[in-house]
Amino acid sequence: MSDKLRILLTGFGPFPGAPHNPTQPLVARLALLRRPALDDVEISRHIFPVTYAAVDRQLPDVLAEVKPDALLMFGLAARTPYLRIESRARNAVTMLWPDAANTRSSKRGIAGHADAMTFGPHTARLLRAARLTGIDARPSRDAGAYLCNYLSWRAIENVRAGGPKLATFIHIPLLARSGAARRKGAPRITLEELVDAGEAMLMEMVGLARKARNTRALR
Repeated sequence: MSDKLRILLTGFGPFPGAPHNPTQPLVARLALLRRPALDDVEISRHIFPVTYAAVDRQLPDVLAEVKPDALLMFGLAARTPYLRIESRARNAVTMLWPDAANTRSSKRGIAGHADAMTFGPHTARLLRAARLTGIDARPSRDAGAYLCNYLSWRAIENVRAGGPKLATFIHIPLLARSGAARRKGAPRITLEELVDAGEAMLMEMVGLARKARNTRALR
């Protein structure tokens, strides 16, 4: 096993209403970053199909394979024109919208009557890092009730079970494609701006994960 710090980046594939999911090119660009500060970092990436079954099946497999120190996840919030740094996952699943496999949840919750689970105070550090790039980034306490929230919940479960030391979920806006009309009043966030903000958050996660690993080694 490599002694390198391991970071896992995840995104989602296309789904009804979003045939071009911008999390895919964002994750691809971030995974290819080459910086001196990343010389001792191994960055892996994974794109989830937008189905509950895929998250349940693939998340444990990819965590077991990569054994990441930190998990940085991205999802699409098509109706939000800014970056959202999620602080928690709610025990909620929508029964209204099926996933990409046309599967609907048969229950409104993920785990009985459990309370919402938080990612941790490090989300404030990522929010600050993103904002310093000039992008419109805001904190969020509601990751919805679809696959983004579902993946967030499963990720926090794994953190609490001794998996990655840190996990964070970031909602990104739907980018206007070439020639597409800009929605009135909505600021345009480009892929390049997302990559800049993503890099800043990635570097912050690397620093936090390195500190967590070093603290553990001193115990």
